[in-house]
Amino acid sequence: MSEKRDVFCVIMAGGVGTRFWPKSRKSMPKQFLDILGTGKSFIRMTFERFAVSIPAENFIVVTNASYKELVLEHLPELKESQILCEPIGRNTAPCISYAAHYLKRFAPNSMMIVTPSDHYVANEQAFSKVLAGALDFAEENDALMTIGITPTRPETGYGYIQRSDKQTISPVKCFTEKPNLEVAQAFIRSGEFFWNSGIFIWKTEQIISAIAKHLPEMHSLFAGIEEHYGTPTEAQAIADVFSQCRAISIDYGVMEAADNVYVHSGDFGWSDIGTWGSLYQYSRKDKYANVKPATGCYTYETRNSIISLPKDKVAVVSGLRDYIIVDTDDVLMICPRSEEQNIKKYIDEVKFNQGDTFC
Repeated sequence: MSEKRDVFCVIMAGGVGTRFWPKSRKSMPKQFLDILGTGKSFIRMTFERFAVSIPAENFIVVTNASYKELVLEHLPELKESQILCEPIGRNTAPCISYAAHYLKRFAPNSMMIVTPSDHYVANEQAFSKVLAGALDFAEENDALMTIGITPTRPETGYGYIQRSDKQTISPVKCFTEKPNLEVAQAFIRSGEFFWNSGIFIWKTEQIISAIAKHLPEMHSLFAGIEEHYGTPTEAQAIADVFSQCRAISIDYGVMEAADNVYVHSGDFGWSDIGTWGSLYQYSRKDKYANVKPATGCYTYETRNSIISLPKDKVAVVSGLRDYIIVDTDDVLMICPRSEEQNIKKYIDEVKFNQGDTFC
């Protein structure tokens, strides 16, 4: 039997994160915030989740160049050389291509786990078991693996993966992006669909081959600068490549087109906690179904609301039901939970009138 491959964890941490505004900003996106009040940022929790089985030197973080120092601050175990900086965001396919070609140069016989930096997992032990099963399968087969989450509700904000059979590891039949409620309900009833976690497992050479087949122009760009990886000229070479790269997700560009895609199903309390509404769902509530700080927040005739305050600030909230109240040092937002989808509109209007300072 061949020697076991080194496993590397690639954390994608480039998102600018507007959905948790005004707490998240372009200068401090969600992955660097302690949104859940655990004392740890999302990226820190992500690192620790995988560090159980992967040594610190086998992590790579792909992020926007402007977040490099934040990554090193939150993950002091990593060296600067482990941070790959994107000059501009181009979605997940270029991000993964960059990491794969970098690994091809320095660890060509490696396995890759690719994960978002800002998701929540309640049962870490169950997650580790699923991850180990997916790694074993991907190592023994020429498979592009993804992890599918057993759905608990007809969620319209997630992508879905349809499996071909009822085995724990199944060939993927198709991917569907964010269906409407009626379609999501049909998916749940069928028992054939999982939520798409955005976590991928594969051999490094396998994903490079898949990108070469399905996104040949992108492959040529990253393969063409191979001698620059790990050198002082890498940043300029990558800037040139990203300026020519089209923005496309790995799901759309590769996974939907490939014929060797498999899903490992799992149920470990996963959520992308991508909105104030989903944070409300996963947070501890008081007897009036409010999510609020343990001290300094006084509520009267207030129900089903989420309240976020700066540390050491006192607030009195009276007579609100189903509201989001977020106070920061320089911005206060109060809006009905049912209008959360308007947050981007609020940001755009603030930016138009006040500039980027508050966004």
